[in-house]
This record gives sequence, C-alpha cells and structure tokens, in this order.
Amino acid sequence: MVIISKTKIIEFYTKEPKATEVLLQWYNITLKSDWSNFHEIKQVFNSVDSVGNDRYVFDIGGNKYRIVAMIHFSKRTIYLKFVGTHKEYDKIDCKTI
Repeated sequence: MVIISKTKIIEFYTKEPKATEVLLQWYNITLKSDWSNFHEIKQVFNSVDSVGNDRYVFDIGGNKYRIVAMIHFSKRTIYLKFVGTHKEYDKIDCKTI
C-alpha cells in the first residue's frame, strides 16, 4: 500500500516517544500489504474498525493510540488523517477529519 503521509506518524512519535515502536511496526506492516477490502485489513489488524466515508480506525499499542486513515482500495492508497492518543481521538469526528 502507498501511505500518505508518514510525516504525521513522525510528528506524533517525536512528541510521544513511547509510541515510536508500535507506530513504525504498523507503518511497515501496512506498507508491505496489498489490501483490496476491509476484510483483508481485519485479517492483519483485528482491532481495526470501519467508520464510514472510507475511514478506518486502527487501535495501536493496546488501544493507547489511534490512527484514522482514509483508504482507497482501488488506488492502493492510504491517507493518514489522524495519529494521536485515545484521549485526543475522543475529541475528533473521525468520519469527517
């Protein structure tokens, strides 16, 4: 998959160093994947949820962190919309971010 943009991950783990390993693990697994639907993501990341509007929420690091991604399967492209803590996630509308 093509991931746009890794910068969001780097910016987050720069201010939250404890998240570095789990975020980079998610990034590397996702980069090597070739998903064509939600079911295929679920086989790799069981804790992912589809929230509508092409948005998917990944629970990372034992639910300490969240990634909201817009995924266009036909283009094999993932747009990172949000990377943050669970507490920060609770303050956003993940369907429109």
